[in-house]
Amino acid sequence: MAIMNSRKPHVLAVPFAAQGHVKPLMKLSRQIAKRGIKVTFVNIESVHEKIVSAAKRSDERDEDEEDNIVLTSIPDGIRSEDDRSNTFKLLESLRSTMPGFLTDLIERINRSNGDEKISCVIADFTIGWILETAQKMGAEPVVFCPASAATLALMLHIPKLLEEGSLDENGTVTRGETISLLSNDLKIQKLFFDCSSRVQKATHQTKLFLCNTSQELESSACNLIPKLLPIGPLLNRNTPRSSSISCNFHPEDESSISWLSNKLSKSVIYVSFGSLAIFSQQQLDELALGLELSGWAFLWVVRSDLANGSSVVYPNGFLERVSEFGKIVQWAPQEKVLSHDSVGFFISHCGWNSTLEGLSNGVSFLCWPYFADQYHNQNYVCDKWGIGLRIDSDENGIRTRYEIKKKIDMLFCDDELKGNAMKMKEICEKSVGQGGSSYKNFEMFVDHLRK
Repeated sequence: MAIMNSRKPHVLAVPFAAQGHVKPLMKLSRQIAKRGIKVTFVNIESVHEKIVSAAKRSDERDEDEEDNIVLTSIPDGIRSEDDRSNTFKLLESLRSTMPGFLTDLIERINRSNGDEKISCVIADFTIGWILETAQKMGAEPVVFCPASAATLALMLHIPKLLEEGSLDENGTVTRGETISLLSNDLKIQKLFFDCSSRVQKATHQTKLFLCNTSQELESSACNLIPKLLPIGPLLNRNTPRSSSISCNFHPEDESSISWLSNKLSKSVIYVSFGSLAIFSQQQLDELALGLELSGWAFLWVVRSDLANGSSVVYPNGFLERVSEFGKIVQWAPQEKVLSHDSVGFFISHCGWNSTLEGLSNGVSFLCWPYFADQYHNQNYVCDKWGIGLRIDSDENGIRTRYEIKKKIDMLFCDDELKGNAMKMKEICEKSVGQGGSSYKNFEMFVDHLRK
């Protein structure tokens, strides 16, 4: 009989400090914890405070200890007088201070319980520099990609594009007819490119890239990455609401669900642009008036900072005119909304998390990408999977109320898009269901953690 190792596996999960990175890694952590493996989930202090505050305001109970998940935090290293919303400063600070803070944290955890020392560090692919810290502390380094396999493949391909001279050091296309996956914002492009160089270095420090996708969704991209283990789509299904903090940065408005319950099947447009997108007041006016013109019921998520960081001002009389068929909330329980029978369509920024959540619930899309990989995700939705339409801008870069209304009308009438959306739902369900490709990959990873 084999002698069992008395030490238990203990995972340290470290996301990048953004909503679209924290949530999928928490979903993965929950799945690991359900298999009886302890997870310590590490946010920077400012993010940790947002999550705890949002959970309290949403009346969620923090029972993560019971789920084998412990939430903790480390400082971000930014001086009090500096702007924490500046992503460039945040990355610069984390790169210099995070290794030290994580080393201290791992040492404290290891001292507190010798049988549950940190055995594996799962790091977001944008903060790959902590993989070296993991190795120094005797833990296995694993990379987690919350974006698509195509995005990861592009990042890993950048050194070759540099060598060919197709890109310059800022990530700008210098020759050829390459299709850009990014926005025209040079700062965002530079940020993406900077992260790409770190991802490339991380390939030499890990044996595994976990990715929130499935082989069936992105077979071509998955096949380009030898170390890739697709384990998605990662969802919160079958997770009791009271079981753990949701890791939202904003409190969820549960009244969305009771409002939806009074609507007809597949009759509601859900409108949400994630946690980062911002719009000019002119563009918000056009969106509001486009929703009104359509006459269809809509649930619209309007963050307090959606109007270029300021409070939204609605067109005169708009709220009164749409009161019978429109509902506006600051944040919604998105997976619950998308799985609701009354929701049939999703006006989305095409962030990868939102894309997967829409796919997994069989909804059609109207695509409104904001930056980075969202443009490529739009191509998947409209061209590869055939489940959505683009909302086009006019010559001034504005998506007009008439364009919005036209595309909404087209979407409601397009049975082919609806049929394709249901097929994609089946593909997603099969991949994460027992015996599916992502299910098998995840079980393989859990077995690896236990060895």
